[in-house]
Amino acid sequence: MQFISSVEELARIYGQPSAPSLVKEIDYVADVYAQFIALSPFVGLATVAQEGIDCSPRGDKPGFVRIADQKTLIMPDRRGNNRIDSLRNIVRDPRTSFMFLIPGSSTILRANGKAQISVDTQLLASFAVEEKAPRSAIVLKIDKIYFQCARAIIRSGLWDEASKTDPNIVPTAGQMLAAMTNGEVGGKVYDDEWPERAQKSMW
Repeated sequence: MQFISSVEELARIYGQPSAPSLVKEIDYVADVYAQFIALSPFVGLATVAQEGIDCSPRGDKPGFVRIADQKTLIMPDRRGNNRIDSLRNIVRDPRTSFMFLIPGSSTILRANGKAQISVDTQLLASFAVEEKAPRSAIVLKIDKIYFQCARAIIRSGLWDEASKTDPNIVPTAGQMLAAMTNGEVGGKVYDDEWPERAQKSMW
């Protein structure tokens, strides 16, 4: 295979970005971007560190990412599997990106900047659900924020009813765990117990 080895080669292939793709990028949360964030129930969280990169899903009720001010976003870190890959990365390297999606919309919003992990008691209490506060919150200071071209969502048919995959042919978590451990962990029992386990540990 032939590979690109310089920025100059990329420029020759792709040319210059269009004017709208540049003017949409700002360094603060404009009102129209704030409106988008308030409607989003899902964020792709991208982090990087010397040990590697991570892209992790984050989901909650629409608007779960709080706009503290025009330069600051705060995301509660809800319960998960305790791998804390993203949090470890942020502690070592603050470069972080939030990618906001809204079901049914082909528009994506991206916020890039530098993050810190807060354990401020009052802040965490303000994010409590069912009297359960997150153990930490990600505080992102924005360097760049802009909306993303809709082509990827359109091409993928992500929200189209006709594009939905039959869940019966998608490998389950239990099946994947069983495959990774030669059947020692996972399987049907894991999948059968998951809904109740998730319900008890959602917050």
